[in-house]
Amino acid sequence: MDRIESLAGRRIPRAVTDTALALVLAAVCMALPVAMPSAGPELRSTDAGFFVLVLLTTLPLAVHRFLPLPVLLVMSVSAATLQGLHYIPELSGPQGTSIGPTYAAVGTAVFLTATRSTPRIATLVVSVFIPAAAVTEAVLAPDGHRIAALFTDAVLLVAAWALGRLTRARAAIRDQAVERAAALEREQVANARAAVMEERARIARELHDIVAHNVSLMVVQTIAADRVQERDAAKAHELHGTIEETGRATVTELRRLLDVLRTDEAAEGDPSKEPPQPTLENLPALVDSVRAAGLEVDFSTSGTPAELPAGSHLTVYRVVQEALTNTLKHAGRTRTVLRVAWEPERARLTVRLCDDGPRPDGERAADDASDAPVRPPVVHGAGHGLVGMRERVGAVGGSLHTGIRPGGGYCVHAVIPLPTTAPASSLAPRHEGHFPYAEHPRPAGR
Repeated sequence: MDRIESLAGRRIPRAVTDTALALVLAAVCMALPVAMPSAGPELRSTDAGFFVLVLLTTLPLAVHRFLPLPVLLVMSVSAATLQGLHYIPELSGPQGTSIGPTYAAVGTAVFLTATRSTPRIATLVVSVFIPAAAVTEAVLAPDGHRIAALFTDAVLLVAAWALGRLTRARAAIRDQAVERAAALEREQVANARAAVMEERARIARELHDIVAHNVSLMVVQTIAADRVQERDAAKAHELHGTIEETGRATVTELRRLLDVLRTDEAAEGDPSKEPPQPTLENLPALVDSVRAAGLEVDFSTSGTPAELPAGSHLTVYRVVQEALTNTLKHAGRTRTVLRVAWEPERARLTVRLCDDGPRPDGERAADDASDAPVRPPVVHGAGHGLVGMRERVGAVGGSLHTGIRPGGGYCVHAVIPLPTTAPASSLAPRHEGHFPYAEHPRPAGR
């Protein structure tokens, strides 16, 4: 039916196709008496009744889409009346089988009804209408040809019905395929949107780590430079140079990160153009940068380094960066111990950073009298740094514990699993006992 209702790939309304079919069949039926051979069966001469019955046999097809079953009944009764009044030859008679345009019109109506109707109506057509029509045709046939007329009409109408149901089934399969394709497209769009949101979240975490660390260093160095500018111009000049270097490094890292948002299609999928990510090898430079801001850091590593995925490298770096930044912001110039322990036998990498907390007032007053950098004012925030650290560590299958030390200060303890060929159950981080600081809440902003 799609081929009938389409022309040059353009969909044609059903009203147009139905009307066209009705007019064509009406014209052919009206021309039938003229086309009949002279040696054919003796028929009744055409009159007004003939034209009325022909119109009733064909024109109702124009409104078939609204009333399929009533139209089918009207057309079949009119066609039977035409044959009963001998306006048209019998379907099967002494001259053989004659399938004229009136039978074609009824067959078309059966086809359209099977195509457009519900399964219930289609079943009614094949189980009630077609047998009744075949019996009627057998009754109207001459003696000796009733069985032939019965089977001929039944085969004709059943074939039209079967073709209609097949067309409907193919249309249903096509519609399901289109719906599946649309659903797949919607799923792809949703996945793409989720990937974009995930990438934005990743970039937001990177921006937080970069800005929170480097800008905090710049604030500390700026305060120190302002304090010593009148007393030690050379020291102030040195601090200003450090601020400039930190700012340039921040801008460079931000540019590399934001390059991920490029729209150049030629760069998509090219790993060589992805911004480089920091690794554990960059930890000494990170420690040196916070030492320059006045933080006393005792940094050491132990164990035999093992192969670590790039994501785990970045996670360790960002956790250490965030922990050092928080110490600098909340404890000022204090002593901090950073330990990185490789434990291949336990398939894990342990990172532990503990500070002594803010220094006593006496020592802080001594610091104020010296040229050492001071602690910047603490800005209490929503604690997104801790959330970001937990998300990062959790993403690589590790665990993170943070809390206040009983003797003062703060600790961050992260366990990162190392790749191993052992069963998956052995990859889970194993801890000896309970970490004593896990239950202590982190102060606001840390």
